[in-house]
Amino acid sequence: MTTYDRDAARFAAIESALPYIEEHGWTGAALRMGGGEQAALLFPGGAAEMVAAYIALADRRMVEATAPIIGNLKLSHRVRALIAARLRQAEPERAAVRRALGVLAMPGNAAAAVRTLAGTVDTIWAAAGDRSADFSWYTKRAILASVYTSTLLFWLNAGSDHEATLAFLDRRLEGVARLGKLRRRLMPKAA
Repeated sequence: MTTYDRDAARFAAIESALPYIEEHGWTGAALRMGGGEQAALLFPGGAAEMVAAYIALADRRMVEATAPIIGNLKLSHRVRALIAARLRQAEPERAAVRRALGVLAMPGNAAAAVRTLAGTVDTIWAAAGDRSADFSWYTKRAILASVYTSTLLFWLNAGSDHEATLAFLDRRLEGVARLGKLRRRLMPKAA
């Protein structure tokens, strides 16, 4: 007896709809074109739910693609590798990503936007091996959310210039590292 895997069904529906997203957006029509009438029934929450599933799928693909190669890297290099892989994988889906951000930018979808960004950032930190459980857990995620969002927006506008995007990401990560060093220098040492 097989069990029904809801995530697998939803991910398959999203993947089959991706070729139709550029023209039809994150709609039931795109789902039906890719996966038939039943595919649209998997997303009763509409476009925002479809986008959330797409982002969860992208998170999963990012982790699977980088797992074999990031083990021996420093933590900061693992984070960079994860973000770089995420953007490289999304390259053929640039129009879908652009439309997804449009859906999440709608006022009624603010909560979904926050949830998906938090999920992606948490996935990146977990895959990178961050095990913090103190206040730094929150600050690391807030800082990475800023780095990831700005890099994603740069990527959307950079076209196919992957090297320019990686250089932008490197500058953001270097800025964060400099901020951390400054904070450590300014913090009084505990007695």
